[in-house]
Amino acid sequence: MKKTVATYRVGKKVIRRQVNYIPFRYILAVLLTIFEVATIIGVVVACCYYIPYFYLAALLTQIVCVVRIIASDDNPEYKVPWLFFVLVLPIVGFMLYFLFYSRKLKPRYVRRLRELRDSTRPEQDPTVTDALEREQPTVAADARMLCRISGSRVYTGTAQTYFPSGEAMWPQLLRDLQSAERFILLEYFIVEEGRFWDSILSILKQKSDNGVEIRMLYDDIGCMSTLPGNYAKRLQKLGIHASPFSRLRGNADSEFNNRNHRKILVIDGKVGYTGGINLADEYVNEIVRFGYWKDAALRLEGEAVQELTRLFLIDYGLNVKEFDPTANDYFPTYTAGSKEGYLIPFGDGPRPLYERRVGKSVIQNLLAHANRYVWIYTPYLIIDNDLCVSIENAALRGVDVRIMLPHIPDKKVVFAMSRSFYPRLMAAGVKIYEYAPGFLHAKCYLADDCYGMIGSINLDYRSLVHHLENGVWMYRCECLSALKADMEESFCEDFRVKACSLRIGWPQRIFRAVIRIFAPLL
Repeated sequence: MKKTVATYRVGKKVIRRQVNYIPFRYILAVLLTIFEVATIIGVVVACCYYIPYFYLAALLTQIVCVVRIIASDDNPEYKVPWLFFVLVLPIVGFMLYFLFYSRKLKPRYVRRLRELRDSTRPEQDPTVTDALEREQPTVAADARMLCRISGSRVYTGTAQTYFPSGEAMWPQLLRDLQSAERFILLEYFIVEEGRFWDSILSILKQKSDNGVEIRMLYDDIGCMSTLPGNYAKRLQKLGIHASPFSRLRGNADSEFNNRNHRKILVIDGKVGYTGGINLADEYVNEIVRFGYWKDAALRLEGEAVQELTRLFLIDYGLNVKEFDPTANDYFPTYTAGSKEGYLIPFGDGPRPLYERRVGKSVIQNLLAHANRYVWIYTPYLIIDNDLCVSIENAALRGVDVRIMLPHIPDKKVVFAMSRSFYPRLMAAGVKIYEYAPGFLHAKCYLADDCYGMIGSINLDYRSLVHHLENGVWMYRCECLSALKADMEESFCEDFRVKACSLRIGWPQRIFRAVIRIFAPLL
């Protein structure tokens, strides 16, 4: 197929990027969804016009939808745009509500989810939780809550390595892949052909030829513009068991909304990687898209890797029907380790997969219990009032709260939304920084030298409400000192946002006010 070159502008810089295919399958799925939505709405509108009194039934349905939205347990900010749609757009509004408001799971899907969770559920070692309880009861309470709402457990005996960039992680990742003897598991939001992915794929081919089991998940929408629609079949021909996560089929439901944003790589159940880094060249600065790409990754070696394995097996089993996670021994036995620190690798996702907002709860607990400082890396800042108050309260208590975001945005509308939160947070004493060299994609949270969380979770509705995410909660872990050193270097005073730079004209104020209404859907 003839290769084309896409050209786009980032600030004053023109970027040229090679495109190897046209995503026909994805275009068809979008068109099918639009057709299905238009047909359903058209039928209801026609019934209102031609069938006597049908409009009264539609009006009653609209009222019922409003009452259901108001009475639901969802976040108030999430209710606002849906109330707007239902009230302002007669018929169309409540039809969109029925189609897209919540994730609908078929009974067989729910049964499969329960089977996978039960067959991989970890047993908590009581000596670990008892030791944490004696050491710090408040932290033990946070750990108990996190385990209850995520289904994970507390781990020790795990070495950790923090990587402050993708290119720092790359060589170690390749060495670990070369050492694989039994299996390799990969789960990523974005995979793109290039030097980074090709270096990994060449090892996967070699390992597959040597009898190593390789399984891979990539998000179907995340890779919509980076991989051909039949890429899973290509990998399967190489001996790699691959599947797109939640393959787009053109259904008028939440399949476009609830995506898999997790980043997990597991080698033999002994070594695991997570963080913000996807498998594409910009994440290791092999190509330049938005200036220097600042990211972060965490390498685990030890028993805590078992939870990363478990998250992968559940996600893979939900997408590949014939897969049995008990057919192979994916959980090697570990002897008691001496590595310092307590860890809880955990998953998060939309209801009803997870009944509570796991990532948000972790962040709020860090903010609530910090005494000296809370430092945050996040590429986006689109938060609800509840989380905004938690950040403000920490700063008002005298805690040194710092948040670093990108200076060069990847999405201009989202960037404008993020900046709209600056004045309120800065008024409470929060220090806002923008990473001047380029785009900050890391998702790291650090408090008082001893509490931290690294993973795929951003401070936005996509991560905190809609997407499947993962993170690693840590207490007294050795890698936190490396994270602090990296943050100390990044929080340069020259990058700090000053109040005088926040003045904007009335057109921008109106624009931000309007898009704030729809922030939960961004």
